[in-house]
Amino acid sequence: QVRVVESGGGLVQAGGSLRLSCAASGRIFNIVAMNWYRQAPGKQRELVAAIRSGGSTNYAVSVKGRFTISRDNAKNTESLQTVYLQMNSLKPEDTGVYYCNAAWKPSVEAEVGSWGQGTQVTVSS
Repeated sequence: QVRVVESGGGLVQAGGSLRLSCAASGRIFNIVAMNWYRQAPGKQRELVAAIRSGGSTNYAVSVKGRFTISRDNAKNTESLQTVYLQMNSLKPEDTGVYYCNAAWKPSVEAEVGSWGQGTQVTVSS
């Protein structure tokens, strides 16, 4: 199993910055990607940023150039992986609950996701 815990949300003014942290523990050697999703009130959950095990990243169009996903290799161990989402130039439309997701393979044929509990990000205008 893989356990995921997020932290770092809060209230910030438009134009400000926040950094979210995500710690994945357990069978992290089976993780193929770490993803950040967000869900705004009344909207569907959307993928914001992703980093694959090989280091490649991708971003939603709405956050490209403002958000950066990274992995803290200095902190990583055999059973713990830490990923960050640095959010700059925040806009009110970035408000929502941000979830970290670990995509991992319990077997060669399968891939599942483990979710954190979410952290609230509120951007005031």
